[in-house]
Amino acid sequence: MSSRSKTTFRAALVQMRACRDVERNVADAVSLINEAADKGAEYVQTPECTTLMELEQDRLMAETKPEDGNPALAAFTDAARKRGIWLHIGSMAVKVGERRLANRSYLIAPDGGIAARYDKIHMFDVDLGGGESYSESVNYQAGPTAMVAELPWGRLGLTICYDLRFPALHRALAKAGAKFITGPAAFTRTTGEAHWHTLLKARAIETCAFILAAGQGGRHENGRETYGHSLIISPWGEVLAEAGVDPQVVIADIDAAYADQVRRKIPSLMHDRDFDVVVASPSKSPFLVHEQ
Repeated sequence: MSSRSKTTFRAALVQMRACRDVERNVADAVSLINEAADKGAEYVQTPECTTLMELEQDRLMAETKPEDGNPALAAFTDAARKRGIWLHIGSMAVKVGERRLANRSYLIAPDGGIAARYDKIHMFDVDLGGGESYSESVNYQAGPTAMVAELPWGRLGLTICYDLRFPALHRALAKAGAKFITGPAAFTRTTGEAHWHTLLKARAIETCAFILAAGQGGRHENGRETYGHSLIISPWGEVLAEAGVDPQVVIADIDAAYADQVRRKIPSLMHDRDFDVVVASPSKSPFLVHEQ
């Protein structure tokens, strides 16, 4: 029976430790993608920043290419076509202006065609203290729209890394029919240790969807340290597969019908209500329950 007539498929997450050399990162990614395909994966996801981990602005701009004629993208479309898989490049930097980039996901079909693109919406502009700060919006422009793509087994909602902290985006993807939501990331070790598992489980439970989140892990050549722990989580919040910190492939078998079962048990996606928020003021009557 063709996989297109089934609700089940094998998903794989490629965990990486990307460096400052694009060609090396592409070669490492393709090697792990082939390993996943050898293990029967029909959908393979790589992490955020698959092709480059670079903090120095001039070098980042010099090493990043536009989408048209991009050799890294060509290598990935070739890999998807050769292995006959759905290949999801979690993200790679692409040049969209003279000194402006997009942090872009690519969903590549088994014939090598690009089935969907998604530019990260939420920019990671934070100061974690201790000298650890990030200003993604300095180099990247935020994406304008959310994205849902059709897979043979159901709809896939696309997000990238910091998007994870915005539940409204995930809920909108689920309401658009996504049974699987992605979260490719390069989460810092600091925030990953504190929040990674909790946030991913929450997004799965809130949306009654499978969460597929490939990560970067370990200390990178540029000095940044990422958390790893790529995760596949069920719509009930169960961890189906988890990586450690080192580069590796993790796999789980997914049954899209389970998302439907969970949504029938807890139909919270149908129960949203519009409401006003009232701020109680001590200067007004303690019996005030609504402000006009």
